Formats: sequence, structure tokens, C-alpha cells
Amino acid sequence: MNERIIELTDIAPKDFWGAQDSHLETIKKYYPKLKIVARGTTLKAFGEKEMLDEFEKRFNRLMVHFTRYNNIDDNVIERVIHDDSRVEQMNPSDKILVHGIGGKLIKAMTPNQQLLVDTMAKNDMVFAIGPAGTGKTYTGVALAVKALKEKSVKRIILTRPAVEAGENLGFLPGDMKEKLDPYMQPLYDALRDMLPPQTLEDYLLKGIIQIAPLAFMRGRTLDNAFVILDEAQNTTHNQMKMFLTRMGKNAKFMITGDPGQIDLPRSTTSGLKEALLILKNVDGIGIIYLDDKDVVRHRLVKKVIEAYKTIEHQG
Repeated sequence: MNERIIELTDIAPKDFWGAQDSHLETIKKYYPKLKIVARGTTLKAFGEKEMLDEFEKRFNRLMVHFTRYNNIDDNVIERVIHDDSRVEQMNPSDKILVHGIGGKLIKAMTPNQQLLVDTMAKNDMVFAIGPAGTGKTYTGVALAVKALKEKSVKRIILTRPAVEAGENLGFLPGDMKEKLDPYMQPLYDALRDMLPPQTLEDYLLKGIIQIAPLAFMRGRTLDNAFVILDEAQNTTHNQMKMFLTRMGKNAKFMITGDPGQIDLPRSTTSGLKEALLILKNVDGIGIIYLDDKDVVRHRLVKKVIEAYKTIEHQG
């Protein structure tokens, strides 16, 4: 009897096999002549070679579907197993960046967000500048997850300066993760919208996704990675220069920030503001400006930004 071994690659088995292995049992029903056994991330199938070849081809299509859409169900299994047409493949022109949790379609919501997506496709380093709520970080994380799913990068690295603690976290209670989490929460929130909980947990555990304060980037070379520096307006000259020079081979760098929300001491120059002046004419670096027309949070956020802008101009 022939044996075929298939590994679930970057897929959480609990999500793929379904509650009480319900999806696995459905798959077995379509192949009664095969003996199919699954443990963890490994599936073994036993039977005639021709039947195993057919089974492996269809099963691989199921994995492609799950990787893209974050779910499968009985209808998907039936369609993939019975349909002779090819499963829809990743399409670079597809406006949808990521299929999120619960069927959420994550894509650019405004012309400037789409310009950010297009600019990121053409450049290895992009600055995304704009006020709160314009989708800078969220779009960046979606692009990073998309790149990871398409295997154009091997890891995602998300970082931001922990300015409120002066990059000195020792006085805060708890272990290092507990100290860092409050500063990294917006990044976690975006990831939770885009990846199943078990997959996200596995990626964090394996270091495929890394979330760390900017101080932890010193001395590293970041290659084969999609790297996002969030809240970059709160970097100093030395921090920004240090970060930008971490770029390694096959890396994508996105730097997001809002020059109107600087929390640095008054005497300290924002590394973001400085970098925008120094790098504005460097070929291969894109700079995109988003504004209140790109705000995709509650409608009142846009009004708040406009009201503050009026007061600041009067001042």
C-alpha cells in the first residue's frame, strides 16, 4: 500500500481540521478508498497511487484556500474536491489585501490609502505620513501579512518607540512582554483582525512575527522581512538613523507617523521630520501624505481633527 505524507505549512491545525476534526471527517467522506490519518500538522494517506495523487492535488488546493481566506467549511471542501477548475490564485491586481477574520475584506478604503499600497509595491522603503485614523498602520500591517502569506518575506517585524517610558522599561511591573504590550497594542489589534488566533500565537512564538520596541532593533540586520516602524514622529535623530540602516536584503520598510503628535521633549528634534527632509529626493524611497479625507474611524474623528486644526492655525 502506498503512503503519502502532507504537512500543513503555516496553518494552525486546530483551525484547519475544524471543531472535533469536523473538516477532516468531511474530507474523509469524499475518499472512502483511502485511509486518512491526521495528527497535529501532519496528514498521512494510504491507498492506490492514482487516488493518492488526486487526493494530494485537491488537498493542496484546500490549503491554498485556507491560507488566503483564513477558513474552510463543508461547502468549500465540496467545491474544491468536485470542481476541476483551478482554485482562485493570488492576483497582484486584486484590490483586497487580506481576507480577515469573520470574512472581513481588508483593502485600501481611500485614494491615498491605495496610493500607499501602490507606492509600497514599487519601493522598498516608504514613509506614510498623516493624522490619527487615516489607516497608516492598519494598511501597513495588511501589506505585511499579505507579503508573509505570499511568501515574499519570511517574517514581519513591527516596532515603535516606547516614548512614554523613555525607552527605559525597567521600572514598570511585570515581565518584559507585560511591560511592552501597552505600547504595542495597536499592532496586536491589527494582526488580530487579519490572522486566526492560533496562527497569530504560533507566529509570535516562532518569531515569524516579532513585535518589539525600537531600542531592541539596535545591532540587528533585518533581512527577508517586512518591517514597520510605527509612531515614528517620536524617534530621535539617532534612533531614526539607526533604524533606517538596519535594512537588509529582500526587506520592505514602512515608516508611519504623525508630525502633529510628537511626544518628545521640546528641545528634541523629531527623527521623522528630519528624515523627510533628508530623504525626500532619494530614489527608491516613497513618501505618501494622508489627510483628514482618509480618516476611516468614527465620523467624529474627522471633525475633531478639523476642529483642532482650526485652533492651531489661529494660535
